[in-house]
Amino acid sequence: MAYYTKTMAFFTIKWRKILDRLFYGDYYCRYIWHGGHKKGLEISYRSKGKSMTVPTVNAALAISLKLPTIQNWSCHHCTNCCRHHAIEVTAEERRRILSQRWTVKDGLPTGEAVFVRQGGERYRLAHQTDGACVFLDERGLCRIHAKYGEAAKPRACRVYPYAFHPAGKKVAVSLRFSCPSVAANRGLSLGRQRDEIQRLARVVVPDGHERMPAPAVSKGKRVDWLDFMRFITALDETLTPANAPITLKLQRALYWLNLVEKSPTDGLAVNRPGDMLDFMRQAACHCLPEETPPSLSEEVPAAMMKKMFRQLTAQYARKDTVADLSSGWSGRWKLLRAAMRFTRGTGLVPALQTVFREVPFESLEQPFGVPEECEDLWTRYFRVKVQGLHFCGPAFYGWPLVEGFRSLALVFPATMWIARWLAVSQNRTKLSAEDVSQALTISDRHHGYSPIFGSFGFRGRVQTLSRMGEIPKLIRWYAR
Repeated sequence: MAYYTKTMAFFTIKWRKILDRLFYGDYYCRYIWHGGHKKGLEISYRSKGKSMTVPTVNAALAISLKLPTIQNWSCHHCTNCCRHHAIEVTAEERRRILSQRWTVKDGLPTGEAVFVRQGGERYRLAHQTDGACVFLDERGLCRIHAKYGEAAKPRACRVYPYAFHPAGKKVAVSLRFSCPSVAANRGLSLGRQRDEIQRLARVVVPDGHERMPAPAVSKGKRVDWLDFMRFITALDETLTPANAPITLKLQRALYWLNLVEKSPTDGLAVNRPGDMLDFMRQAACHCLPEETPPSLSEEVPAAMMKKMFRQLTAQYARKDTVADLSSGWSGRWKLLRAAMRFTRGTGLVPALQTVFREVPFESLEQPFGVPEECEDLWTRYFRVKVQGLHFCGPAFYGWPLVEGFRSLALVFPATMWIARWLAVSQNRTKLSAEDVSQALTISDRHHGYSPIFGSFGFRGRVQTLSRMGEIPKLIRWYAR
């Protein structure tokens, strides 16, 4: 489990506001010392006769961040994250929220518990009957945030949609496209929010992060961080050209990564791997020219491989909200029956969410095309995931770079299949940009976070599809 992606911690306070209120006694500060060295700053806050202490801020030197500056984001209060995610809290967070003594007078629904035990000493925030977090008010705002400030919220709430991953002496920042504002690229540039993200990173990133080894390039093949980041740069450059469609860029990346996997281990550990990568990338461009022959684009994936692909896509299309996970045996039986129908691939597609209707499987195999305006979305998605190391190593179940990128590439055909499902559910035979964007928020919600994606079965499907050469076929087939 990636301690940056999974450990949801965040601390942000407007420092000018703190300095102003220090004179009025609302805040008080003290330094934390250990072994004769200043280790952090603890800030306590008094409000309406009550007091609370927010998390300690690491006072070490600023962490060097690697930001995806092509991405914009600001919260637009859509409440998507407040309705679709189960928020597990730490013991300290639970004690803090209990000490705030929330009641019906504070607006909490009558008879609603604040926490739900998940087993042992693990707790999550409770949800209302409509699926919303127990602290979400009728205006779509967080009650904890309104009463005690952003720093008082659980870590998971404060960090979303950011993800932090080790990158040698730096920390790579990525984002989750399950947030509609991330997918739509709405808000301020991440470059303009560096200070805010820096404050977040001081708490999220543990000491000694620079000592973490680089992920494996492929099975049994490792290089140091300097060489590993050259592979990341080569992938990013492969995905960058604006004059090539995303389908071609993905196929080229898969092509030269296959060459990397087949190359001898000694070839990866040379002092100048850039020469080797340049040669492989040139070979990919030569073997995959800009114009794809019609015969190749119409090549139908094998029936058995399409069955595996449908099983994989069904995992992306699931919702798995708190209500779904609490439905007991009836819910499990419903999912089992749906899985059997996805395996058969005949008849009607079972509606896994309310946004879908039951439509014929065969209707999703017709040509729909890719809206031209979606090229920017797809390029941005893959580049943010690559730059943020969000597809391999601790961020993705410990998978090597090559294998992790294959799984990431499969997000494209899976999402396009889901987008077709959304269109057909509305009696349309052409995709809109909104279909693709909505489908991506659905599929990216699970990628790298759902435990089943790291399971033996899921990984086996990705390996089989790659070994049989079906991933490029699926990319071309669902881009028709």
